[in-house]
Amino acid sequence: MPCLPAQTYTPGEVTGWISEVVLRTCRTTVAVRRREVVGYAALDGDVLEHLYVRADVLRQGIGTLLLDEIKTLSSERVSLRVFAQNTEARAFYERHGFAVVRASDGSDNMERLPDLTLHWIPVRENRSGKPLLPENGA
Repeated sequence: MPCLPAQTYTPGEVTGWISEVVLRTCRTTVAVRRREVVGYAALDGDVLEHLYVRADVLRQGIGTLLLDEIKTLSSERVSLRVFAQNTEARAFYERHGFAVVRASDGSDNMERLPDLTLHWIPVRENRSGKPLLPENGA
């Protein structure tokens, strides 16, 4: 992501982080096309920790498929954080029903960049088929 400060990790460090952290702590869904991994989504409880789609396959519906799968795994809500500068990601999540619930100056993230917390809450219907709104409006 161009908005992030330059960080250099070796392929071994990335592989170790995926296998030792992401796959051990998150429920991970992987998108595969023609036997190649093209993206993944990692859910930790109700927090979407990672949604990644390879740059060469962006805007082909892979992110939407991954996000839809994450939504089916969550019964109450999905939360995520996105960098405020990442306008494309923000627009993607907003198109998929996420709303900003908090803004941060970045002092609590590793990159020290302003970020936003977004929530998605499934729409439930009552017996008449009308949507029910969450009691607290969140």
